[in-house]
Amino acid sequence: MLWNAHFFASFHPMERASRMKRRDGIIPLLKDPSPDVRQAAARALETLEASESLEEVFDSLKRGDRGTKIRAIYALGRIGGEQVVPILLYCAGRSEEDIRYAAIKVLGELARPEALAALVEKLLDPSPDLRAVAIEALSHYRDPALVPKLIPFLDENDGLLDAEAALALGRIGDAALAEPLMKLLNSPHERTRAAAATALSLLP
Repeated sequence: MLWNAHFFASFHPMERASRMKRRDGIIPLLKDPSPDVRQAAARALETLEASESLEEVFDSLKRGDRGTKIRAIYALGRIGGEQVVPILLYCAGRSEEDIRYAAIKVLGELARPEALAALVEKLLDPSPDLRAVAIEALSHYRDPALVPKLIPFLDENDGLLDAEAALALGRIGDAALAEPLMKLLNSPHERTRAAAATALSLLP
């Protein structure tokens, strides 16, 4: 799968020249006699600056090396908002595992409803590390409907997927999960035992 320049271009909020012209027109309103106008002008400039930052991030994703692309994905998380979700979903579907990992992690931190279905699909990713980060990502949604999808991972007995599933289920906070989580306290894996203890402390 190639990085698609047309795909990225389609998410640019506006042309740079047009945006700069609008910004230059708004700046004098920062000295307007009306406080409401000054406040509106400040908010408008913040929005335009955020759009420019987003365009710079898109450019890094198109043209940067692997490390630059990963940094750009995390920058999208800091920008946030619905406008970054399509590009993060695109990155989550890339062939490069580290790109997918970063995108899944950021989507989880944003916890946007429109990304939920795609994150659930990542529970089937061939990579255990990717499945683990997908479980962590889903934990941010705290959605009880996810419990049946996460419970099977408690039986992995690998010190990775079972631990992430325990933490995710603890964050969802269903008291009925106490019994399966209690079983993990005797896991041979240190990380799983620690996760089970933490998860049990989070239940109501």
